[in-house]
Amino acid sequence: MTVDQISVTGRTGPATSAGRTTPARRPRLSMTARRHRAFYLFTSPWILGFLLLTIVPMAYALWLSFTTYDGISPHWRYVGVGNYSELFSDPQTWNSLGRTGLFAITSVPLSIIAGLGLAVLVNRPIKARGLFRTLLYLPAVVPPVGVGLTFKALFDQNSGAANGVITLFGFDALGWLADPYARYVLLMSVLWAAGNIMIISLAGLQDVPRELHEAARIDGASAWRTFRSITVPLLSPVLLFQTVTGVIASVQTIMPLLLSPDGTTAGVTALPQSNYLYMMHVFSQYFALGRYGYASALLWLLFVLILIVTGLIFKFTSGVVFYNVDPEAKK
Repeated sequence: MTVDQISVTGRTGPATSAGRTTPARRPRLSMTARRHRAFYLFTSPWILGFLLLTIVPMAYALWLSFTTYDGISPHWRYVGVGNYSELFSDPQTWNSLGRTGLFAITSVPLSIIAGLGLAVLVNRPIKARGLFRTLLYLPAVVPPVGVGLTFKALFDQNSGAANGVITLFGFDALGWLADPYARYVLLMSVLWAAGNIMIISLAGLQDVPRELHEAARIDGASAWRTFRSITVPLLSPVLLFQTVTGVIASVQTIMPLLLSPDGTTAGVTALPQSNYLYMMHVFSQYFALGRYGYASALLWLLFVLILIVTGLIFKFTSGVVFYNVDPEAKK
């Protein structure tokens, strides 16, 4: 090293005409590092939202489940697993959970069948197909509050259009929003918004290769056999997605409260017995009775049950779901 390459500060570097050195350049990031930085930059809003709006509230609810906090009074105490012991011995918890399970078993398959049937219809080469798709999908974008108020008005015992129609044929007006008909109104309100499932099923139908249908037609397979042996297996990932999301949505539905004859927060206690689902029990404990700790324990029980049911669905459908690309092949 020559004397000209040594700066007055003792740092080394390339010599200049004035005897000074130029600052060393920072090493450029590799392509992989830049991709990682871009990934975390673009996902940071979701990550922050997930932490602040999901993890923190869940942790807070878990802490509440071990207390007697009522949401108002500053006087509360730690009760350990007392709330969990109470919910396991509360018959209303298990009765509402059983109704919720029955509702999920009924509504999810019917919704999937209805959505798939509509998707098959609007996938055919018919005139004004885009218009029919739009009209069938519109109910899915109506907010749940609007759906509840609409069905409540339609099935009102005194002024509803449903009783207006049946009385024209000489039948007596029915109390649609009371037992035993309230469960059917609830089910109809869910099926009415099957357009969301229709759109997803339609996307899956359009991804099915036409060559397979043509080959089946040449072999003499009927339309039903082609649908059952080709279309449904290729749609199995879509159907699995709809099943999982449908079960999660059905056990968390608040539609019974919107169909309540009272229509207020306290009206949850006056719900028909058939529509007193698990979330109605949670809602009652939270807002009607002010038992935040006990209601939080109920929600954590539901969270664990959803995880178990989802895991069982994936386990028992692993052999019947067909993927165009093997998920294990990419690992």
